[in-house]
Amino acid sequence: MTSSRQALRQRINDGSTLWFGGAQDALSALLVDQSPFDGIFSTGFGISAALLGQPDMELYTLSENVATVNRMANVVRKPIFVDADTGYGSVLNMGRTVREFEKAGAAALQIEDQISPKRCPAATTTSTLVSVADAVARIQAALDARTDPDLLIVARTDAMDPGEALERAARYAEAGADLIQPISRTFNSHAQLVQLREACGKRLSLQLMAGTWMTALTRAQIESVAAFASYPIAGLLTTVHAVQANLAELARRRSGDFADLPFEQTTMAAFKELIGWHALEERQAHYETARAH
Repeated sequence: MTSSRQALRQRINDGSTLWFGGAQDALSALLVDQSPFDGIFSTGFGISAALLGQPDMELYTLSENVATVNRMANVVRKPIFVDADTGYGSVLNMGRTVREFEKAGAAALQIEDQISPKRCPAATTTSTLVSVADAVARIQAALDARTDPDLLIVARTDAMDPGEALERAARYAEAGADLIQPISRTFNSHAQLVQLREACGKRLSLQLMAGTWMTALTRAQIESVAAFASYPIAGLLTTVHAVQANLAELARRRSGDFADLPFEQTTMAAFKELIGWHALEERQAHYETARAH
């Protein structure tokens, strides 16, 4: 029987582009799972915000990240592409990180070349990277730690200089990374992404965020270079905006009136369907009936 990891790798090998929706907890992962997306991207930016209410500066631990991914895996069927940050320590820690995420249900892992603790490049102005040799060692340690060879390793370089990013990408691909992921601020055109893919000989993983130049890319352009295309924080930022607007309006009203809120609420019936309420009721009734007999 083909595993979900085997199926994902096969689609990558066949030339498909997989589209991922970002999720920061089990509920948001469930929403992505029930959407037309191909899989779930577990965003570290979102996990830090949802779990700790703090910025993505690697404040949460490996155990907290793994637990979040495991809770996602318990309720979804689609593959989970995991933000594994820097691996949480030395190359020995990297080995444990890979094994823990593999057991938790990850289908692919993103590994960065920043120092630890890192800072999210979408929010920070500067990033400090480990040496190329140390970054390559991280990738090699991750590859060696896999017990399932179909677990995909995505090497991300946070180098902001295009020349350095090209050099690092080539070295990471040579080390055995399955995909290469740049950060959006390093390049500024589709032509440069083509150059990156040609320089490393690997397909890319792209993260698409509002406010970056990548919003100008067409689907055809993205799929010409990328095996993975993710919207890491679109769901998170949509949720924050909608909740803030509705709470402000309800606080202004201070009444029982829910009509014409800035954002319509999901009905209780729809939410119960989403969350699997009726299925659990039926399961409970099945066992209680069996016990009665």
